[in-house]
Amino acid sequence: MFKRREAEEWWREALKDLEVAEKLLRYGHYNHVAFLSHQAVEKALKALIIEKLRVLPPKIHNLLELGRVLSEEGIDISEIVDDLKDLNPHYLTSRYPDAANGMPSEVYSERMARQCLLMARKVVSWIERLLST
Repeated sequence: MFKRREAEEWWREALKDLEVAEKLLRYGHYNHVAFLSHQAVEKALKALIIEKLRVLPPKIHNLLELGRVLSEEGIDISEIVDDLKDLNPHYLTSRYPDAANGMPSEVYSERMARQCLLMARKVVSWIERLLST
């Protein structure tokens, strides 16, 4: 599936983040599920950039900007762009009280965590399809 070692490493970390997020959901660590969902998508996008565009990804955490890098190179992200928009804020709000307007561990609900995980799975599956072609 991978021609570039760096892409495979990013990909494996993305899958590990999803796996850990799923486990944390069972224990009620909802803000951590949201953060790891964001991280899984970020790392999967970076794997795709390395593998398909043959460049190192930018050192950013903004999912929309990573998507834009792909889009500018002709990869249609319309299927996942709303998921990127929804997941993007969780990089900060899931971790910092001043970004979450309260304690992230108290602000996040199970429903929110499940939605983040669902979106992350969808984006990672979309990326997996592109990596397989």
